[in-house]
Amino acid sequence: MSTVAGIILAAGKGTRMKSELPKVLHRVGGETMVGHVVRAMRAAGVERIIVVVGHGAEAVQSEVSGVEFAIQHEQKGTGHAVMAALPVLGEWDGPVLVSSGDTPLMTAAALARLIEAQKSSSAHSVIATVRRQDPTGYGRIIWESGKYSGIIEEKDATPEQRLLNEVCVSVYAFHGPALVSALPKLSTDNAQGEYYLTDVPLITSQAGGEVITELFDDETLFSGVNDRAQLAEAAQVLKRRVNRQHMLNGVTILDPEATYIGVDVDIAPDAVIYPGTLLEGVTKIETGAKIGPHSRIVDSEIKAGATVQNSVVLNSVVGENARVGPFSYLRANAQLESEVKVGAFVEVKNSQIGVKTSLAHLSYIGDATIGAKVNVGAGVITANYDGYLKHRTVIGESAFIGSNTTLIAPADVGADAFVAAGSTVSKPVAAGAFAMTRPELTIKDDWVARYRARKQAEKDRLRAEPK
Repeated sequence: MSTVAGIILAAGKGTRMKSELPKVLHRVGGETMVGHVVRAMRAAGVERIIVVVGHGAEAVQSEVSGVEFAIQHEQKGTGHAVMAALPVLGEWDGPVLVSSGDTPLMTAAALARLIEAQKSSSAHSVIATVRRQDPTGYGRIIWESGKYSGIIEEKDATPEQRLLNEVCVSVYAFHGPALVSALPKLSTDNAQGEYYLTDVPLITSQAGGEVITELFDDETLFSGVNDRAQLAEAAQVLKRRVNRQHMLNGVTILDPEATYIGVDVDIAPDAVIYPGTLLEGVTKIETGAKIGPHSRIVDSEIKAGATVQNSVVLNSVVGENARVGPFSYLRANAQLESEVKVGAFVEVKNSQIGVKTSLAHLSYIGDATIGAKVNVGAGVITANYDGYLKHRTVIGESAFIGSNTTLIAPADVGADAFVAAGSTVSKPVAAGAFAMTRPELTIKDDWVARYRARKQAEKDRLRAEPK
């Protein structure tokens, strides 16, 4: 069976995006547009993928991995871009898929269908087409007596041709040798003075090769993105597609329109996602977890039965049946073991928190290792930075850290130790020891009445003085 190559056209600037970032690097569902096309080609069985770069070439090359690159030094049209890829492709007898890099909604199934159409028919050109309610901007498919006659670009079309709604979506499956033979015959005799890839099917047909079209029902599959509005529209389509698949897999999403899930997120059945939630990056949500409302989780793992409510979790792990939030912030490799409680307004950074430990509320835990069954009271701070270096705090199993305590690292607290509320700990506390730094409480009976009388007398004296 012939192996398949793919060429992705990603050299354009995309001026309508009004951005310094190359158009194909704008993201949809957490992935770059060109990245979506690469994924679809790989999943469709394409063995070699060549990305043609030009504007912002270095940025695209640094972002996309596992592909080959060709440079289009001057942007002279889509046909010229494919010409730039040929020296990299070399001799290729099998099918060659060609797609633009700004079609993030394209699927592997659609590309596989094009490949199969080319292989089964031995056609020299297979053109993906759709019928669009608004065909503006697309090349129209021209038929004569029921036979394919060519593609006319909008700028070259007559008013009658512009009324046609079957359009070329700039995705093709070519017979490799036929493509190589046709490209040198392209001409710039058109309204834009460019080498049109849309002319290749007609050239292959005139050389005796068969040209067929593959009509797709879903017009969004190959929608190109040229500006920020279209980028947002594509994101909405992809969001619905991704959310629907998760729901079909057994995930409860209470409001799919208000839930944003990236393409690399893995969610197990029986997880529950509340409205306003964003799941991004390589994130894994295990069965029975409850996320949201209004939570953001990026590149993190939420274990079975855990709850994350109104909180942000970045590059961290939340253990089984742990509870986070509301309004808490886990970041930079925060590791919560099972049944940990992180309450309201707690920040945990680069710390390991042991089983059944409670960080109830209003605390900052940074660069710390805390054992199992530790109670951390409200307002506790690990002072981990001395102005030059970060230092680590270690708290042993079953220790008690009273409210409004500051632990100045490195100052470890041993297992079963007790630190009284309001203390500042600047040296180690041994296992089982008691630590307290607050001064002795002083109580003066009837002090308030005497204080008020003295202050009132002072006020009366000031009022009586001449102005």
